[in-house]
Amino acid sequence: MARYIPVLLIALLLTGKAWAGQPRQQQAERPAIDIQITGMQPGLAYLIGTFADQQFRADSAQVDREGRMLFQPAAPYAAGLYYLWLPDRKTLQILLDEDQTFTLKTRAGELAAAMEAEGSLENELLYRNLKFEEQYSAAATEASSRLQQLPPDSPRYQEAKVALDELVERRKAHLEEIFSRYPSALFTQYKKAGQNPEVREIFNKDGTLDTALQVYFYRTDFWENVDFSDERLLHTPVIANKLQRYIKTLTVQHPDSINAAAKFLVDQVLGYPEYYKFFVNWIALQYQPTKSSLMDSEAVFVFMVENYITQERAFWSDSLQTWALQKRAGEMAASLVGKQAPDVKAKGPDGQYHSIYEIEAPYIIVFMYNPTCDHCIEETPKLVRFYREWQSQGVEVFAIALDTEDAEWKDFIARNGMDWVNVFDPTNRSIYGKYWVDITPELYVLNPERKIIGKNLKVHQIEAVIQRDKGRQ
Repeated sequence: MARYIPVLLIALLLTGKAWAGQPRQQQAERPAIDIQITGMQPGLAYLIGTFADQQFRADSAQVDREGRMLFQPAAPYAAGLYYLWLPDRKTLQILLDEDQTFTLKTRAGELAAAMEAEGSLENELLYRNLKFEEQYSAAATEASSRLQQLPPDSPRYQEAKVALDELVERRKAHLEEIFSRYPSALFTQYKKAGQNPEVREIFNKDGTLDTALQVYFYRTDFWENVDFSDERLLHTPVIANKLQRYIKTLTVQHPDSINAAAKFLVDQVLGYPEYYKFFVNWIALQYQPTKSSLMDSEAVFVFMVENYITQERAFWSDSLQTWALQKRAGEMAASLVGKQAPDVKAKGPDGQYHSIYEIEAPYIIVFMYNPTCDHCIEETPKLVRFYREWQSQGVEVFAIALDTEDAEWKDFIARNGMDWVNVFDPTNRSIYGKYWVDITPELYVLNPERKIIGKNLKVHQIEAVIQRDKGRQ
């Protein structure tokens, strides 16, 4: 395997200050967090902070024989959700906002159930909810289990369904009471952001549910409970979890669909710098070359860079870094799926020039490899077998050797019986900016119109790509 792009460098350029920077901090008081856990063994406890999908050690404190620990740094902690990692490897949740002087008291083995919070509204709300959720979860699980064991048309089934619906409504009422009484509390913003949207009942003219429209509106409503003006939420897991689900689960994993979903979301946060920075970097990094199994993940990467990581918008990156990413995206853009395939003209073993557009076969496989690359050595014989089977069905191979020497290249051709079109340009000028190569071997498939219909492929995937294109003819 040979790599032709410094992927880690791109990751560093993309992240820039995005992960290191802290959300703008409100004026919080100097912390004095006194925690006592009866029955806790002595040792060291760690306060673990959260930023999106990252965790970091914010502080530590010694737990004494009475289970007491005190967190009292010189400066306030950033507002957000923290986890207290205890000596017995159990964890405790803590919400921190402006009020950072309070006490928590509980017992080992009953951390949430026995919690008493004094002096912190956020943690009073947090543990009031956790205790409710524990009871609700047990009751809802029991009711669901009972429902599954009953015939749907029986009276007992209807009774069990009513009981389950009442539990769900009770949970809604519990949350709504907190939300209405404490609308600006971090707990409220955090919990509201984590709620799923209601599934709309949309019917077709024949009375059946329009499931396609239901899914559409579910996606468009997915972020309605998130207050993007509240940067505290970035210091909780809720935003990263929602983003992961929105992009990877609720969105069809096709570049066009991902780009549309990304645009819908990112355009909502153009006026909220910290969310903009996080969303743009996260999506671009998920689909940078080699980081995704998506066939044309470069299309997403290019879209994000060209539209959002620009000199005008990428405030976290210096101009040189942004220019480098724009240049890289421009090189990728020439060979995206659906684009007209660029021509390549270079010398073959016979010293004569050969080009892709001279080939008359309906389908062309552009194969880029390095003779010393382990994966190339493994895949080439497979491609040779495929070619011998499919040559009579209108398939030709245009093989481009990269970063090698003349003797080494010719020896590799002979050893593998590569009796297709072979070329090698020691300067790489003939292919520069035409076909994007991240890791060799790289396979592109061109159709009769010389459009790119497949890339980033293994040999066993080529047949399906060709057959799918034939079906569209």
